[in-house]
Amino acid sequence: MSDFLPPLTSRDLREWLTGWQMAGVTQLPEAELPEMELPTEQAAPVYQKAPIVLNTDSQNEPELLISTPTDVPHDSSPTPEMIMPPANQKAALSRLAKKVAECTRCQELATTRTQTVFGVGDPNAKIMFIGEAPGADEDAQGEPFVGRAGKLLTKIIEACDMQREEIYICNILRCRPPGNRNPSPEEASHCREYLDKQIKIVNPEYIVCWGSVAAKNLLDTETPIGKMRGELYEYAGAKVLCTYHPSYLLRNPPAKKFVWEDMQLLFADMGITLKS
Repeated sequence: MSDFLPPLTSRDLREWLTGWQMAGVTQLPEAELPEMELPTEQAAPVYQKAPIVLNTDSQNEPELLISTPTDVPHDSSPTPEMIMPPANQKAALSRLAKKVAECTRCQELATTRTQTVFGVGDPNAKIMFIGEAPGADEDAQGEPFVGRAGKLLTKIIEACDMQREEIYICNILRCRPPGNRNPSPEEASHCREYLDKQIKIVNPEYIVCWGSVAAKNLLDTETPIGKMRGELYEYAGAKVLCTYHPSYLLRNPPAKKFVWEDMQLLFADMGITLKS
C-alpha cells in the first residue's frame, strides 16, 4: 500500500500522526526498513558571487547591499552588474543635490556663491562630462556649461549627433571660485565626495574630462592635458577621455581639431563612426 502513497512532507507527517493520536492509537508497530544504497559522494556545489543591489530608501543615501549566496552554478548566468533603475537614480541625485546646496566646507566659496551648481542631464547617461568649476553664468543659473564655453560644448555634442539631455554634465567643484580662478586642492578635496557619489549613481560607461583641472583632479595626475589626450584611461569602471576645455578652444580655435579627434576616438570605442 505504501508504494501508492505520494512522498510525505514534514507537515503531512505531523498531521498524519495527529490523526492517529486522536483516533486512540498510542503506539505504531516497528517496521523493518529495506536496505538502501547510499548516494555516492559529490563535490560541493560552486556558488556564484552574490549580485549587488542598491537600497534606495527615500530617506537615506543609496547603500550597496550584498545579497545572500544561493546554490546557483557559477557558469549558469553572466557576471552580475550593479543596476539602479533610472527613477531611483534621479531620486538619489536629487537628495545629493540638496546636501550639496547646504554644504559650507569651503567657507570662502559658501559665502560668495549665488548658488551651488550640482549637475544636469540624463541620470542614466552612458557618457558623463566633467568640467572644472562654475563660472559667472553657471553661478547665476545653477547649471554647468551655460556660458560661451557651454554653448561651444553644445555644438560639439550636436556634432556628435547627440543632445545635451542625453549626457550627464557636472564639474570638479560645485561652487564658483571668486574671479573664476582655478579650484584649490583643498576645495577640490572637499567636493570630491560629491563627485564620486554622482559617478557612482549615474554609473557611466564613459567619462570625458574637459580641461587639465578636471583631468588632474579625477585621475590624480600632474601630466599636462596635451599629453593625456588621445588615450583612454579608467576610473570607477568607466573609460576616461581627457581633452581641451571649451574655454581654451575659444582662445585657441586651431585646437578644435584635436578635440574632434578625441571625440572620434571616444565614439569609435563605442562602435560609432563620426562624420568628418
